[in-house]
Amino acid sequence: MQTAMERQDAMRRQGYRSASGDFSGEESEGDVLAPLLRARGDHRNLYNKVEEDNRRWYQWVCSYASYVLLLMLLTYLLNQLDRYMLAITSQPLAREVHFGDKACAINETLPDNVTARAVCNATAEASCVLSKDCTWDYNGQGLEYQILAGPVFILVYTFAGIFISFAADMYNRKNLLAACLIFWSVATVLTGLVKEYWQLVLLRFLLGFGEAGCTPFAVSILTDYFPSKLRGLVIGIYNLGIYSGYSMSYALGNFITLANIMGQGWRWSFYISGIPGVVLGVLILATVSEPARRVAPGPSETSGGGQRIKDVSEMTACQKLTSTLKPFATFSVVLLCLGGSVRNAAGYVWAYNTQLYFEAMNQTPTQIAMYMSWIPLVAGSIGVILGGQVSDFVVKRMGIIARVLVLTVSQLVAAPFAAGTLYFTAPTSYIMQIPTYIIGEMWVGVALTVLVELVEPQFKTSAIAVYLFIITNIGGNVPLLVPPIQHAFEKVGSMKADALRDALYILYPGLYVGGGVLFLLTVFSLRRDKRRVSYQRITESEVTLPNDN
Repeated sequence: MQTAMERQDAMRRQGYRSASGDFSGEESEGDVLAPLLRARGDHRNLYNKVEEDNRRWYQWVCSYASYVLLLMLLTYLLNQLDRYMLAITSQPLAREVHFGDKACAINETLPDNVTARAVCNATAEASCVLSKDCTWDYNGQGLEYQILAGPVFILVYTFAGIFISFAADMYNRKNLLAACLIFWSVATVLTGLVKEYWQLVLLRFLLGFGEAGCTPFAVSILTDYFPSKLRGLVIGIYNLGIYSGYSMSYALGNFITLANIMGQGWRWSFYISGIPGVVLGVLILATVSEPARRVAPGPSETSGGGQRIKDVSEMTACQKLTSTLKPFATFSVVLLCLGGSVRNAAGYVWAYNTQLYFEAMNQTPTQIAMYMSWIPLVAGSIGVILGGQVSDFVVKRMGIIARVLVLTVSQLVAAPFAAGTLYFTAPTSYIMQIPTYIIGEMWVGVALTVLVELVEPQFKTSAIAVYLFIITNIGGNVPLLVPPIQHAFEKVGSMKADALRDALYILYPGLYVGGGVLFLLTVFSLRRDKRRVSYQRITESEVTLPNDN
């Protein structure tokens, strides 16, 4: 027979313990209920945490700041819609205004498009007119078109952005943004009235001037309305305007032109895309409040010697320009700007030649609009939100370098899909655009977030404008290379459509790879900067150690 002491020892060895902490041979009620009570308490805590998270999310979604975010998103949507309407309507516009290259056009009434392409893809007028099924007419391509898409718009867009951004750090950003929106919207409406090429050049110039203030003002306003932990997500949502506006340009530019409202064809595409901007500009003036500017805490407010850094309003123009440009002298920011420029160039080349490429591949405007009116919107939106979410997640674990790694991987993975768009025929070529946008467009908000986190907060608006100046001047003028490269391929025997495709191979997926490589070099540079800062801190701490003697 075991004594009570022996039974307790045996139960102790087996790990039994009552709720009261005493060992005994019988299970008490506390032994049974304790685990259940603990589980119930854990469940209740988890439930309360989920409820609190849901409450915070609901408050954020329904907040005034979210209303401002919605208006900024709509502003950017109209920005892109008005900008790319030229690319969608270039062929009918060129045929009426008379500019750019001429080509042998396919008679769309032919039942056999394959035969039509073989006959009507001639590179000389003499060969084209031999067939009654073909016409020699403006095709919307050529140097004059690329000048409208590139330098005429880009130069004023970037230079004006620099000077406008300086005003944003000192004056009411909301009023300036609304004024810019109304200005470029009026220019868009007037584009529908042009009859001469020089008028198109002038209005494209004015469009660039107005649109220059959009992103610097909008991003600066949003970063003051939202905390830093939501910055990647908020900028990602704002950048949905790129894909919404770009996709909408295909729907309006193609379907409205085909509708031929009042016999004016493409002109109504510009009227309909420009008028909403005037209304939205008035709404921003009436309902948006200028937010208080966030001030960087701690060390960023003082210089290394402990002196307070001057407020922006206290600086001269020269001091402000010097302080703004200082980060751009660092190797890491230079590489970031170069990577953004090359990747931006790929986007500009494809955006301004998508309609022309698919038309060269014998796709009708209706067929193009059926795919391109939703693929950039859905896939691009997923990509930009995914990029912001992924970068916000990994930055908590690895720091800012993780954001740049997201840039690198996304571009290198997206490049083969971009090449597939050019390699395959429709509809596969359209389908290849889905992964291209989802993966390739992750870079947009992430690159902007990296820049904002590398500069002093009081100069973020100006820094954004400088960054956009660099990547847009370099990337936005690369489409000028399409005509000479295309003509070079034609000289060695390529048909006109095939020559355009070969040029795009170099300037579309090829530049995805180039941008990815430059972002990878940025990672290495930031790691070197991090090691250098760590070494300086260790050295400074050793210098300030008290003397043992």
